[in-house]
Amino acid sequence: MPITLPENLPAFGQLEAEGVMVMGEMRASRQDIRPLRIGLLNLMPKKIQTETQFARLIGATPLQIDFQLIRMSEHQSKNTAAEHMEAFYRPFAEVAETGEKFDGLIITGAPIEHLPFEEVTYWDELTQVFEWTQGHVQSTFGVCWGGMAMINHFHGVPKHMLPGKAFGCFRHQNLAPASPYLRGFSDDVLIPVSRWTEMRQHEIDAVPGLITLIASDEVGPALVQDPDHRALYVFNHFEYDSFTLKEEYDRDVAGGSPIAVPVNYYPENDPTRRPMNRWRSHAHLLYGNWINEIYQSTPFDLREIGR
Repeated sequence: MPITLPENLPAFGQLEAEGVMVMGEMRASRQDIRPLRIGLLNLMPKKIQTETQFARLIGATPLQIDFQLIRMSEHQSKNTAAEHMEAFYRPFAEVAETGEKFDGLIITGAPIEHLPFEEVTYWDELTQVFEWTQGHVQSTFGVCWGGMAMINHFHGVPKHMLPGKAFGCFRHQNLAPASPYLRGFSDDVLIPVSRWTEMRQHEIDAVPGLITLIASDEVGPALVQDPDHRALYVFNHFEYDSFTLKEEYDRDVAGGSPIAVPVNYYPENDPTRRPMNRWRSHAHLLYGNWINEIYQSTPFDLREIGR
């Protein structure tokens, strides 16, 4: 089954060309089926790139997905046209006011790692989002800074600045092969990483109920399950396109910013060569497993979510 998107959303044409099953809203409305409502709270500056990355992953599952784009109410995007934001995004305040509910919600990262959480301009509203999920979302997926912010809000786990940027593709270990979220995963997993901060395993282990599913000896915990809050936190970037790390590297080189060649990304670490995507299959597995777990647990009547 396809993911439902507005036909004039840039992601629609791109995903259709890639062979991802997409469906316009008019056609979807004629099908006698309740699609899963998945929201994307997009905190990234490049909104179109990010929404396409996540739509590609959740659109590959066998269920029909109603994909909703959400933004922070007062924070204005400087990198995405106002017309795009007006046409496709709704502010969180509007979503909350309607009382509507979601089967799943993805909260993306944001390039504000250097700031203490409380100094982020939209922190107060974001904490409202976290609390709102407990009564209005069946399962929430916090990604990179979004996951760090959520685990900090609910459990007080701090983030720590790194002496240098963790940048590249790092090997991780599957610590919970029996987890339904890791169904089909290899024992060894390669994941793109791009961050200046880290979460520390011993601080996560100190919180009762948190379960680390994937971790790395080099860059620490990567995927944590929080059953009490019906949430997953991933601190790395399964959703990245093949060239996302290259774009970040080329941007910093062009801008004169000190940046190392991303680890284990280019063949023989040669940035003149085409990078290889060796995480795509695990990305689809993870988000497909997440959608499947939502489908297995969510009420048919959306109004029952959170009760």
